[in-house]
Amino acid sequence: MILFWVGVLALTTLLYVLLDGFDLGVGILFGFARSEKYRRRMLAAISPVWDGNETWLVLTATILFGAFPRIYATLLSAFYLPLIVMLCALILRGVAFEFRAKALYARWIWDIAFAGGSLVATFIQGVTIGALAAGLPIQDGHYAGGTWGWFSPFACLCGVGLCFGYALLGAGWLVAKGEGLLRERAYAALPGLTAGVFGFLAIAFVYALALNLRIMDRWLERPYLIVFPAIGAYAAFQLVRGIQFRDDLRPFRMTALIFGSAFATLAISFWPFMIPFAVTADEAAAPASSLGFMFWGAGLVVLPLTLGYTAVVYRVFRGKVGDAGHYE
Repeated sequence: MILFWVGVLALTTLLYVLLDGFDLGVGILFGFARSEKYRRRMLAAISPVWDGNETWLVLTATILFGAFPRIYATLLSAFYLPLIVMLCALILRGVAFEFRAKALYARWIWDIAFAGGSLVATFIQGVTIGALAAGLPIQDGHYAGGTWGWFSPFACLCGVGLCFGYALLGAGWLVAKGEGLLRERAYAALPGLTAGVFGFLAIAFVYALALNLRIMDRWLERPYLIVFPAIGAYAAFQLVRGIQFRDDLRPFRMTALIFGSAFATLAISFWPFMIPFAVTADEAAAPASSLGFMFWGAGLVVLPLTLGYTAVVYRVFRGKVGDAGHYE
């Protein structure tokens, strides 16, 4: 049961990063759109799926709460302030998405709210990842870092890097879904965003070595980890080729593969710790009776239904968005 719920947690987290990642990325790029016509087309490209994508964040939090309550409590204690800011940004973003369509004279306010909410939520998620990779101050299994114990230059660097990563995902999605000038503008953004992501990865790697982060020792302990960066390098090569040859589907798919390889690298580097290098999965898991009880509801009913619903929605809205803002 512990391994099952660890696997489900990894799945829901990765799906959230990929699915909500691209619509948060579109939100970041939305702030650079200069005309209402293209803003509408950008929103039309994500409108059928953006709110459903956030379901995976809810499922991830629910699994942590039910299956690994110690992790849930520790992370909430450590990241209480940034998580509140992130949730407020997501709420503001959702409100802006709906309100801007009805606004007559103050649409620019909701445009800023949508782009700003997307940017802030993404940055906070990156900071959280960076803080976990750098290591939280944990004593006797409890968080001991105070209000700002998660904050560090490395965590902020990861926040900036994730903004580039999500924007790259968003641009890939717009290429796959857009037509005409919207597609061309997304293609024009891809080289700069790709360079930004590669630059972040290089700087983060060197910075982690300079800080002598414990996670870097895993590369010596587990040399097979090189497989995942190799997959990421292959995906990066195919991403560049996709941009060069204007293959509309390849940029998004290869960016998703880069994210997947990075996620697998982190996950295996952390294992068996769920809070690196302080609390293991066995130590954090709920009693076996609780894990079994959750299996019959969340594991056999909620998760398959959510996966099925997501697959159906993406199947139905699989076409491109036309100039009129409708799916073809």
